[in-house]
Amino acid sequence: MSADCHHEDGSHPGLAGETLRRAIGLAETRCMTSQERLTAPRRRVLELLLESDAPMKAYDLIAAFGQSGEPAKPPTVYRALEFLERLGFAHRIESLNAYVPCRLDGAGHKAAFLICECCGAAEEFEPDFSTQLAAAAARGYAVSGVTLEARGLCPACR
Repeated sequence: MSADCHHEDGSHPGLAGETLRRAIGLAETRCMTSQERLTAPRRRVLELLLESDAPMKAYDLIAAFGQSGEPAKPPTVYRALEFLERLGFAHRIESLNAYVPCRLDGAGHKAAFLICECCGAAEEFEPDFSTQLAAAAARGYAVSGVTLEARGLCPACR
């Protein structure tokens, strides 16, 4: 990221206040529906991801985990991330080795990210891979997941 890159318009904000509480409430409801538990560590990692304005590395999550300044044990955060990914609450951006909250509606969709090389923001959208997935299926290949990562400059950094 460039040191002179900034967002004067306040774009790419993380969630806060009532919007954050609503997002956590929706996650809790989805967990109950699927008979899963949003335990305190899972909830905390999800909160940190939702509050962030950019992808977060696992070690940043570990350092920020304790609300009293105490870092978490790495296995706690990694288990929480695994859970959040499995239920579709978070995605791992492979090229950054970092995590973002799912900004779309949960599990089962193909994820694509526009990653700003200046400010580091990652915007999620759902691409149409139907032709490519149909071609893979015709070859007998069972696709279990697709993630697209595109790099460039977001509108605010351009």
